[in-house]
Amino acid sequence: GLSDWVGLEHFRRLFASSQFTKVLANTLIINGLKILWLFPIPIICAILLNEIRRATYRKFAQTAIYMPYFFSWVVIFGIFYSLFGSYGIINTAITAMGGTRIGFFTDNSVFRSVLVFTEGWKEVGYNTVIYLAAITGIDITLYEAARVDGASGWSVLRNVRLPMIRSSITICLFLAIVRSFMVFEVNMTLTDGGPFNSTEMIALRIYNRAFVSLKFGDAQAQAVVLFVIVAVISVLQAYFTSRREVQM
Repeated sequence: GLSDWVGLEHFRRLFASSQFTKVLANTLIINGLKILWLFPIPIICAILLNEIRRATYRKFAQTAIYMPYFFSWVVIFGIFYSLFGSYGIINTAITAMGGTRIGFFTDNSVFRSVLVFTEGWKEVGYNTVIYLAAITGIDITLYEAARVDGASGWSVLRNVRLPMIRSSITICLFLAIVRSFMVFEVNMTLTDGGPFNSTEMIALRIYNRAFVSLKFGDAQAQAVVLFVIVAVISVLQAYFTSRREVQM
């Protein structure tokens, strides 16, 4: 039969749940670490790639940076588990030197760094290509004018390159924030939220509540919260992007 109308009961239970608070905190902390550590790396890589004059070397470097993006998370899990697993290469080396094994996939504080590093290794190449395209699209006369004025390399970077790719930086920043709230595959593949849900993030939490615990009402309430967060970020992106276009 039809389900009983419960009003906002699922939302009241959701915001009173310490587990949801923990999941949301996990998501926000990991997102903050990703933005702080990973966001500048593609910009730096694109600038360095643009400085490579030999086409062969540049293509090799681009391929090396971009290739991990095409790996599935299952393959990446296999690679990183062989490195960071309980009996992986790193823990084996630590115990051989008399140390204690580190729970890279079970310790919540350590797992956050592993997750950020893993995602960075896979995703950096994608944004690098975007920034490299933006840099190569800069009008060459701007560089020539800067050289005539006696600008140094640092001055050209600060006053020509970065301002000219600012719109790309803004868009990539907001897209990175939105994507970070929808992290699912890497969270499920690496730890499945364990141990005891200590590494669970909001997208995986929604999946587990709906399709593992069969608590569809709770899952829907969490999905609405996630939708509101992503919608607010999208509105802010549209606002800042349109303001930048008006200024230009």
